[in-house]
Parts: sequence; C-alpha cells; structure tokens
Amino acid sequence: MKFTWFNLMPWPYLPDDFREKHRSVWVDIDQRLFDPARSHEVYNTYMDLLEYADTLGFDGIGVNEHHQNGYGIMPSPNIIAAGLARRTSNAAIVVLGNSIALYNPPVRVAEEFAMLDCISGGRLVAGFPVGTSMDTNYCYGQIPSLTREKYQEAHDLIIRAWTERDPFAFNGRYNKLRHVNIWPRPIQQPTPPIHIPGGGSVETYDFCIDNTYSYSYLSFSGYLRAKALMQGYWDRVAARNTPDESPYRAGFAQTICVAETDEEAERLYAPHVSYFYNRCLHVYPGFADAPGYRTIKTIQSGALSQYAPPKGGYATLTWKELTEQGHVIAGSPETVRQRMEDLIKGLNVGNIFCLMHVGDMPADKCMYSTKLFAEKVMPKLRNMFPDYADDDRFWCKPLAKRVAAGSLPAAPSRAPVDA
Repeated sequence: MKFTWFNLMPWPYLPDDFREKHRSVWVDIDQRLFDPARSHEVYNTYMDLLEYADTLGFDGIGVNEHHQNGYGIMPSPNIIAAGLARRTSNAAIVVLGNSIALYNPPVRVAEEFAMLDCISGGRLVAGFPVGTSMDTNYCYGQIPSLTREKYQEAHDLIIRAWTERDPFAFNGRYNKLRHVNIWPRPIQQPTPPIHIPGGGSVETYDFCIDNTYSYSYLSFSGYLRAKALMQGYWDRVAARNTPDESPYRAGFAQTICVAETDEEAERLYAPHVSYFYNRCLHVYPGFADAPGYRTIKTIQSGALSQYAPPKGGYATLTWKELTEQGHVIAGSPETVRQRMEDLIKGLNVGNIFCLMHVGDMPADKCMYSTKLFAEKVMPKLRNMFPDYADDDRFWCKPLAKRVAAGSLPAAPSRAPVDA
C-alpha cells in the first residue's frame, strides 16, 4: 500500500454565516474574505504539516491545483512542491496535479515537473487532472466541449517533450511550436509515474488503461458511494483485456480522523468536519458542471460531479451520518483500521490519499490525528496485496544517493585549490 498525506489547503477563516450570505466558495467568492497577512501563517503551517508527514513515514506528500476559491488556496501546486522538495527527505512529492488543459503552452508543465524531479532526486509522482468545471471552464474560460480535446493534446506534447531526445516541431490544433527541446529533463525515465485524478468519466478510464496510468477517484462522498463508480473502472479494465488488475492501477482520496477513542474523535474533529462540508464544499450548482464538460458517455453512466452534494445537501448530515455513510472515516485506531480495510478491499485500491487536515482544523489536532494514523493504523494496512508487492510501475524511483539541502561546505578561509 502507498499512503500519501494530502493537503487541500482550505481557507480556515470563512465566517459562520458563509453558507447563508455567499453564493459559492468557488469562482465568485468574495475577495474581501481573504486576508493576505493571515495567509502568511496559513501557508507556512500547511507546508509544515506536509513536512511533518514526511518524518512519520508516509509514502508521499500531496498537493493539487485549484483557482479562485476558499476550498483550496493552491493555484500553483508546483510552488509548494518546490519548497517541499528542498525540506523533505524520503516521501514522494505527489503533485496531483497540474491541470494541463490550462497551460499555454503545456511544455511549461513538462519543464516544471522536470525541475521538481531533479531537485527532489527523482521523487516526483506527476498528476494530470482535467480540472474541475469551476477551475477549467469558469475561472480559466476554457470551452467545456473542447476541454478534453485540449487536454489530450497537452498530454501528448508533454510526453513527447520528456521522451524525445532531439528537438522537434509540434503542430497541434491548440499548440504550434517550432522548437520543442526542454531543459532540464526528469531524472525518472522515460517519464515520472503518472496518476490521473478523475470524477467518473468513462473516457478517463480508457485513457488510464491505454497509457498504463493509475486512476485516482477524488470524492468527498466517501468510499461506500464510490463502490459503484470504482467497480465501473475495474469492469472496464476487464472488458479491455488489460494484462492485470493490480490494485496500484487505482487510488482513492479519503477524509480520515484518528483519536484514542471513537468518542474523542467526535469531540475533537466534528466542528472541523462540519466547517469543511458546509463551507468549503458550498459550491454553486451552476458552476459545478458546465454544459459540455461531461461527455455523453459519462452522463449515460450516471456519474455526477464529485462536488455535487448528496440529496438534501451536506448541511443536514450529522457526525454519525457522515461517518456511517463513509464520507469520513473517524474514530479509534482500531475503528479506523477496520473501516480502511473495508475501503481498500472493497475498492481494490493500492494508493490512498489521506485527507488528514480537515477544514479549519488547527495544527496540533492535525498532528495528533496524523501521528496516531502513522503509528497505529498505517503499519497494519501495509501488506494488503501481497500478490502485487513488486508492482512499482505507479510510484517514483528516487536516486539512491540524493543531495541534502544545506550541504554546502564550510566557507573557505582562502582561495580553493583546483581539483
């Protein structure tokens, strides 16, 4: 199993009446709710927590890209990842990822991901999301019906830029470049491992199968509701006669809160879970699914936007309902272990993206939950798929000998001698 400590970086100072007085946390959120001076502490605390997860033995530390919102204040995950690459030692830098249809030209992603791989010593796990409708269509103005076509072309350009050894010209519909010849190149060859975040699009299933990428379902409706969608992915794997059904072909994001007892978990974390579900996920429905964003096949499959709330909305759900329905896995280490085992086996996923920080959770509570999970839960879940223990296709392969940050020699007292 691979466990990535993932931080969405939500804005923790949305007012109590945010849901009542503001239309949406995304796209047209009130600028006056953001305090740049406060954000200095927020960003650095979030990065400290990601670095803390590295010290506890998480396989990866994860970041992602969103725009114009209070749900995740990370429009450039590569900036965060660059800082993490310098201040962490072991964990993969999981950038899940860059919304490649938004970059003009997409070789920018190829270059920046290559830099991250080189700085980190080969620890990059790359992600190429299509992007939410809010980000892609409303914030960045991409035509919904053309988004996937533009995404496919951007992907093809990035892969060629990473793998071709001589300069080439690229003459696409959206990108026309006379000279593609990126410097630097990634350490991991032919490419870093690639994970594709998805929300249930049938085309994304095929895209992952065609390219041997790991499909990751990112949802806040929990693993119980995800079973049908993930089964659709595995059914597609079988229907395509894919060579294997390795669980590492798939990943899942899950909100997790750990305490010494189930009662303590509710007392400590319920307010922060409520903050996240009722403020950070307060998305105006008109932004969540632009006409043309989902394809006909996906609509026919019944897959909904991962930001679409359940019937009645999240505001009506109690702590008991959120935990029993699988939106949140919370409780004692043993409770969390049992629920996580059900999730892993039920969805057949080898990559878990652990959402340990929730809403406006303060750092000390997050560290407490994270440490308990790392010490009392994670070790018991490590060997869930012994038959696929050697499957390393979907994870990074760092250099055996890596440079540590701050490794300059002592300042010389006289002119150095040439070697």
